[in-house]
Amino acid sequence: MSIASSIPHTFTRERRQPWLRSVPAPITSPVSPGSGRSAAQAPAVDRLTAPAIPATVAAPTVPTWNGGVVEYANFDHGASTPALVSVVAAVDKATATYSSVHRGQGWASQVSSHYYEAARDEVARFVGAREGDEVVFTRNTTDSFNLLARALPRRTQVIVFATEHHATLLPWEERRTTRLPVPLTHRDAEALLRDALKRSTSSSTLVVLSGASNVTGEYWAVERLAAVARGRGARVALDAAQLVGHRRVDLDTLGVDYVAFSGHKIYAPYGTGVLVGRADWLDKAAPYLAGGGATAEVAPLSTTWKTGPARHEGGTPNVLGAIAVAAACAAIREHRGAIESHEQRLTERLVGGLRAIEGVETFSIFGDDADRAPVVAFTVEGVPSPLVSAALSAEHGIGVRDGKFCAHLLVDALLADEDADVTTAVRVSAGLATTDEHVERLLGAVASLAANGTGTAYKQVEGRGWVPVDDQRETLVDLPW
Repeated sequence: MSIASSIPHTFTRERRQPWLRSVPAPITSPVSPGSGRSAAQAPAVDRLTAPAIPATVAAPTVPTWNGGVVEYANFDHGASTPALVSVVAAVDKATATYSSVHRGQGWASQVSSHYYEAARDEVARFVGAREGDEVVFTRNTTDSFNLLARALPRRTQVIVFATEHHATLLPWEERRTTRLPVPLTHRDAEALLRDALKRSTSSSTLVVLSGASNVTGEYWAVERLAAVARGRGARVALDAAQLVGHRRVDLDTLGVDYVAFSGHKIYAPYGTGVLVGRADWLDKAAPYLAGGGATAEVAPLSTTWKTGPARHEGGTPNVLGAIAVAAACAAIREHRGAIESHEQRLTERLVGGLRAIEGVETFSIFGDDADRAPVVAFTVEGVPSPLVSAALSAEHGIGVRDGKFCAHLLVDALLADEDADVTTAVRVSAGLATTDEHVERLLGAVASLAANGTGTAYKQVEGRGWVPVDDQRETLVDLPW
């Protein structure tokens, strides 16, 4: 019996999980351009008419190149999301009794142990974990897949599409990995996978899939692809980093064996990820981190390792990070319908608005009608992607991402028909911190860039990229400590 499970029942009544506590979440209206008012000063929206989506921390005000100040428009949710108000409150509450977990009899350690294991249960509910599935806390999705790669039985064949994020593409043993080309349609993806499975001669095969592309936001037909894999006796690992914040994930419904995602993609930016799935491979594998917590017994000539999640969670875990993930999972699970409605509206406006701008090219894997999250990759004719990103930030207070988004093979394939000097794209990714005003500001700024170029002259500075020639912004900000 674990320490957490031995805590009296009265403890549970007196010390509820910090993410179940009701937290007043301020909802603010978009700030009108030029109003001179920060997001925190904006009038509250009527809660009866506002969409019931979880609130993120207030958007900061950021400087523009000419000395102005504007509310930050965050279109970089695909990289990292801002924290939910409820997540911050849960972490603040848990910090009051923060202590190392599992091996302490002190009250603070007992409380932290209870929170940590309850967080594991919350994550399990969030992804529909089945009886016997394990929830292992890691650092992020990359860490989760590297852990799983270490746990594969010898000579396991891995099949993965070239479309994947590097976290999903690279951890596997190269000589036993089959990379499938970028598919043209969902049916094409099924055919490619089916053919690869027929050619696999290994006694164990793992198919690795993404739930949604981190480049284009398009949802993959996971349930259909998983059925193909199961039909040939293969297991399936799902990269849900770009999916769980937008759509519900259920391991049993999707037919997958493992799922991984990161807290920083679901409004819990405290450095924790998870790997959830079947226990047998994990319990037979050597511990991912050899050390305290993973050991059952250490003798002079031998070591006996624990089974279960502790086997791969050696050392003191990121307790507050796990609590943050649990708080985000609980909030998203409660408000899933409202989140999907909010993001569907954002997606329709973003995609339609960008496609309507002359000189802007948007990209997709499966075609323009593919279902997607509020993520769009695009280029602006005649303007390098790094300059587009810099101008949106310096002139309009808009944060986007440019480059190849840790998915080089996919971006190269998407840009294959572009001019030879077009090697990167711009990605906008919206979410719960995105307002209608942010979307209209972005579309107006991109349209102006496409039609007229940048609003001021730029130069390239080593280590900083493109910056306005007459940049009046401070290059440094005060450290938070």
